Amino acid sequence: MASRIDQEQVQHVASLAKLSLNDDQLKYFTTQLDEIIGLFETLNEVDTEGIEPTSSVTDQINVMREDVADNWGQSQALLKNAPDAEKGYIKVPTIIDESED
Repeated sequence: MASRIDQEQVQHVASLAKLSLNDDQLKYFTTQLDEIIGLFETLNEVDTEGIEPTSSVTDQINVMREDVADNWGQSQALLKNAPDAEKGYIKVPTIIDESED
């Protein structure tokens, strides 16, 4: 069986995802991804001639509720539970400081 993906390709994808893999992880994920690609390749062997595409397996059209804004009047109770609030909003600490590079 020929390999469908090699370690260099896995390493390249890992670096794009900003992941660092040690040698054991690289071997493991190369094997795993090769097997996953193999599973998808088996779909090419299925005869789908004359089969209509399926976009939904249920007969329900739309079961979502209408998107309507509802003011439950609980904002003050919510703000009382917040550690810090200002002008009707919950204050949170800064998590991205754009002054640093």
